[in-house]
Amino acid sequence: MNERSARSVALHALQRIEREGAYANLVLRAELERSGLDARDRRFVTELVYGTTRMRRACDYLVDRFLLRPVEDDVRTILRVGAYQLHFAGVPPHAAVTETVELAPRRARGLVNAVLRRVGGSPVDWPDDATRLSYPDWIVERMTADIGVELAMQALETMNEPAVATVRGDEYVQDAASQWVAELVGARPGELVADVCAAPGGKATLMAGSGATVAGMDVRASRAALVAENARRLGRSRVVTLVGDGCAPPFPYSTFDRVLVDAPCSGLGTLRRRPDARWRLDAAGVDRLAGLQRAIVDAAVGLLRPGGVLVYSVCTLTERESLEIDDHLEKAHPDLVPLPPPEHPWRPWGRGALVLPQDAGTDGMFILRLRSPE
Repeated sequence: MNERSARSVALHALQRIEREGAYANLVLRAELERSGLDARDRRFVTELVYGTTRMRRACDYLVDRFLLRPVEDDVRTILRVGAYQLHFAGVPPHAAVTETVELAPRRARGLVNAVLRRVGGSPVDWPDDATRLSYPDWIVERMTADIGVELAMQALETMNEPAVATVRGDEYVQDAASQWVAELVGARPGELVADVCAAPGGKATLMAGSGATVAGMDVRASRAALVAENARRLGRSRVVTLVGDGCAPPFPYSTFDRVLVDAPCSGLGTLRRRPDARWRLDAAGVDRLAGLQRAIVDAAVGLLRPGGVLVYSVCTLTERESLEIDDHLEKAHPDLVPLPPPEHPWRPWGRGALVLPQDAGTDGMFILRLRSPE
């Protein structure tokens, strides 16, 4: 195993994430493609990049105990990589320290060596759960308030574990909870279904496999193109792709048998798969997104034929984006009748259901199903 080269690739990816604000998954893919590393080394790079990004706050705490002054950003990134190996990755201390020091500029090698040796040899007394679990304070506070301390801690712990890829029978990679949502729409042969926030197309292509015709829409042309490409690749000719705004969908009133609103959301249920997302989100964004979600579901109600089914889903765990949207729909559209929530591993949540990351090793997800009057 070429550990030094692997660490160098990982460090370059992490520096791009820090300097450029690049997305971890996109940077990692690009760095691995040009690395020439074998499969084992590539797995090591992936763990270092995703793990160090995910545990950034915790790694900073481990390091900062032994720093007497601020360090340059690139040196801090190197220290984070070393701390992650020592405390979280189970790398032997000698290898973690020696090989990481070699990555540092010569002027900083003495500092990096001294700090990492102390990190590796010192016990840790975490100041709080947010630091220990490496999340922004607001995420821990919001989840604790919304789902309770015990469930929140379990969810946050689970989302610090590497995500497991789930591959459908048609070779499309899609989290199991997202597949369950698509199946719970209940699309049937011959029906007309609208997926008004369809990108990248996983749910639309799965629903089309039932024999329904699916209008897969997204507000951005580039994302609508992803839907079209995935439909083409999977041979889903019943997916019709278009660009449109979910707040003002370009369809006639009362057109569809079923409408899926897989709404833009804070994504707090997907942090296993998106290691950098926790550092990009902010508390104010939840409120902004909740306003958008209300606008989209209100528009979606008008698309339903008599007896049609509206399905609202979000891959997040906040009350603002789940229970409060449910409350809004109950008040604004009292004629819509709730359908029975799905059973285990789903938990009843308002008139809908919630699946937590620890329940089935999936993304966290909320779903609500409502039927329009005949």
